[in-house]
Amino acid sequence: MTEPPYSTTIVGWREWVTLPGAGVPWIKAKIDTGARTSSLHAFEVEEFRAEDGTDSVRFGVRPWQDSDEDAVVVEFPVHDRRTVRSSSGHSEERIVVLMDVTLHGRTQTVEMTLSNRDEMGFRMLIGREALRDGFLVAAGESFLGGRAPRRVRRQNRGR
Repeated sequence: MTEPPYSTTIVGWREWVTLPGAGVPWIKAKIDTGARTSSLHAFEVEEFRAEDGTDSVRFGVRPWQDSDEDAVVVEFPVHDRRTVRSSSGHSEERIVVLMDVTLHGRTQTVEMTLSNRDEMGFRMLIGREALRDGFLVAAGESFLGGRAPRRVRRQNRGR
């Protein structure tokens, strides 16, 4: 058996991740191999044409559940639009952006769909496309890549 061209990184079913290009140092994500694409909770989504003529989107990101603390507004070019079917069978068209995600110390560019995840337990979901290059999910483990600093977690307890 030959060695893969990459090293394997083991992650738990939930992890703290960073969105460096969006200025989000900590956001808790569910690692979901049942989902193909990754998804991020976005609010006040506004499409516009950038000065260079590219279709772009401006949206807010709230890293903490039920809190506006640390919310940021970001802009990205629109990469694509996709019809995504939820686990309940509901389909919706979503905007897709390319976003850098740091998971367990590894940063990679991920196709991220924008969605209203207010009713979901996690602000972000990382799907199997983002995991295909050397990530292995240990379904019974959590936060194998480390945790947000304790002061950050305490400030946002219950969120």
